[in-house]
Amino acid sequence: MPHILVVEDDKSISEWICDYLTTHGFEVSVADRGDMAVQLIAEDKPDLVLLDILLPGKNGFEVCKEVRAFYDAPILMITACNQEADEVKGLELGADDYITKPLRLRALLARIQILLKKDNVNAEPLQVLEFGTARLDARSQTITINNKELPTSSNEFDLLWLLASRIGSVVSRDSLIQQLRGFGYDGLDRTVDNRVSRLRKKINNEPDCPFHIKTIWGKGYLFVDGPHKGNQ
Repeated sequence: MPHILVVEDDKSISEWICDYLTTHGFEVSVADRGDMAVQLIAEDKPDLVLLDILLPGKNGFEVCKEVRAFYDAPILMITACNQEADEVKGLELGADDYITKPLRLRALLARIQILLKKDNVNAEPLQVLEFGTARLDARSQTITINNKELPTSSNEFDLLWLLASRIGSVVSRDSLIQQLRGFGYDGLDRTVDNRVSRLRKKINNEPDCPFHIKTIWGKGYLFVDGPHKGNQ
């Protein structure tokens, strides 16, 4: 799941963008100051930065210039200004693209997808995840624990892969259904819960399994790198 950092000091706009991008499968974080953005970019290395120009602390031009010394992923500048000079300045400082307010969310999404595709055109997709004595192989859709293959369906493997690839983050039912089935969660669909239940039984029956799936009530599911303990 690509990580997008939204750098925008208008809370209503940043929440609007975050809600939209989250429903389209992105992990989103927010900075409302330019100096904060520099720190988060250095620490988190997001896959793409949406960078407003008019910011407290440091403006977007200053942020772009500073982070380009250590950050080479896409930067998409957003601003209320619609002047060619600002566009040229942003591009000269290292921005990859430029979009003006008022934002059109579908156009914004298209630009993000294009930039991410260009950035990853030569990247090798992740095929194997390992957690102690457990190994998840996306090529063969197999799960091995202590060198023993765990019998799972392709649907169960897909679910576990999504959770494992977001280790440490709670993944909502809505997000899981969107990615696994391509449509939004209506609050009634129990397919994901049933699939988690079946998968959890298989995992917990394996002695010394180095990971487990934890339910975070009211939020979703969490892949935990560690053995199962108690009722989780």
